[in-house]
Amino acid sequence: MEFSSKLLENAVYEISQLPGIGKRTALRLALHLLKQPTAQTERLTGALENLRNNIKFCSSCHNISDVLLCEICSNPKRDETIVCVVEDIRDVMAIENTGQFRGLYHVLGGKISPMECVGPQDLTIKSLVEKAKQGKINELIFALSSTMEGDTTNFYIFKQLEHLAIKTSTIARGISVGDELEYADEVTLGRSIVNRIPFENAIKAS
Repeated sequence: MEFSSKLLENAVYEISQLPGIGKRTALRLALHLLKQPTAQTERLTGALENLRNNIKFCSSCHNISDVLLCEICSNPKRDETIVCVVEDIRDVMAIENTGQFRGLYHVLGGKISPMECVGPQDLTIKSLVEKAKQGKINELIFALSSTMEGDTTNFYIFKQLEHLAIKTSTIARGISVGDELEYADEVTLGRSIVNRIPFENAIKAS
């Protein structure tokens, strides 16, 4: 792809680094931004810069937040005895959109994946175990995607908590094997949360 402007070429290159965006789409977006009022482009760049520099992670659940303790964890109406374990922020948003879960979350920041050199130490599993040892949690819901990496992560956490008096469950298999939560429709995901099953049963079924 030939460019008449190095500035345009650089912009297209940076935009194309975003997931799911190729060079042609990046060019279309860059040209679109050029046609917009300067103030609109400045608001976009300002919002991205503000996001990058000022975003925080909740000190309790590791969800993305504007403050030290996110709105979900600080909400007194949430049930702090039930914690839903998810991979990342997108899963929290997907479950929240169902309106079927009123507990808290714990964001792992990924899944155990030896192929990608991601081990338990690279995730927030240690803080989850420490939180569980405090005795306030009655149930952990494993809501990771039903992939080999997701199942491996679930089992690892289950073994870490096996000696504690905590109920462990997993979302029902209304979510197809291999599916990511963020792509599930809200009705199916909501039913999977409500109709969750004991984790021990999921191990026996696999």
